[in-house]
Amino acid sequence: MGAILTVILALLVFEFLIFIHEFGHYITARIFKVTIKEFSLGFGPELLTYESKKTNIKYKLCAFPLGGFVAMAGEDEESDDPNAFHRKPAWQRFIITAAGATVNILAGFLAMIIIVCFSDIGSTTYAYPVEDAEIAQYDYIDTTYRSKDYGLMDGDEIISVNGKKVRIEDELSYQISRYGHEPVDLVVIRDGERVELNDVRFPIATSQDQVFGMRDFYVYRAEKTFFKIFPLSVRKSALVMRMCWESIIDLITGRYNFKAVSGPVGISVAISDAAKVGFLSFLNIVVLISMNLGFMNLIPFPALDGGRLLTILIEMVTRKKIPPNIEGIINAIGLAILFTLMIVILFKDTFMLIF
Repeated sequence: MGAILTVILALLVFEFLIFIHEFGHYITARIFKVTIKEFSLGFGPELLTYESKKTNIKYKLCAFPLGGFVAMAGEDEESDDPNAFHRKPAWQRFIITAAGATVNILAGFLAMIIIVCFSDIGSTTYAYPVEDAEIAQYDYIDTTYRSKDYGLMDGDEIISVNGKKVRIEDELSYQISRYGHEPVDLVVIRDGERVELNDVRFPIATSQDQVFGMRDFYVYRAEKTFFKIFPLSVRKSALVMRMCWESIIDLITGRYNFKAVSGPVGISVAISDAAKVGFLSFLNIVVLISMNLGFMNLIPFPALDGGRLLTILIEMVTRKKIPPNIEGIINAIGLAILFTLMIVILFKDTFMLIF
């Protein structure tokens, strides 16, 4: 895919996910009759504007597309407007604030249902090993260890990896990837009996100085019926959310370094690569980005929705409200930190892409 098409496709994905996020805030604010000043997609110079004569809401499309906002009266300042955000009950403000991330997560789940409907679902039952020649074609793979040499046999149904239950191929692969760089304990069902396999080792892959385990066997397809589509979609979506959470933990604990963090440039490359493979692969990366966007916004950090949700929860418990102007200053500091981090990541991604 050409560079221009890559940029266009990435921008369309970003703009769509940002739009539905902000629309979540917008529609719930309208439901609770909060005065809305602006609905903006992007930041910076205005490209297109429209002001509703009925509601006086200004709708904007701005030059820099990586963001957006719904400006409400009394959101970050005191306001005499009886319908100002800060004058609404705490539970209404909580819903309005959480709505953006909720819509992103819900959109990702709906897309996941489409993926499950039109793709095969792998089980956790060992079918046959991946040949050494197939593994060797990948770069930075250490094939010193093979799981079949540690007691794993054809027909084994793996039900847990290091104590974590696995029921579909995605969960199995993730567990092996996360823990398989070291010996792991497996529990399998073999000939109807529960068998424990301790200290099983897998091939090791290295990428961007990160070490991962690599699943070295194929699995049988899982049975998929109409009534299993929803629970399968729930499991796959829950795994995506878990990956989001554990990636944050891994960054904090130092397992993942700064190279593993991607911004708009790195994500654009991932979108392009996925689109080359096919529609379902592209939809998978959109699900991952949408759910990540929702999850990251719920982190209790100033300027993120999670930061405001935390202050609202504190207010609901203590019955004391933080003044909007003070909260606005806190959010401005948080926003400055986030923009600085985004610029650093942008330069890092660009440098890695070029060199």
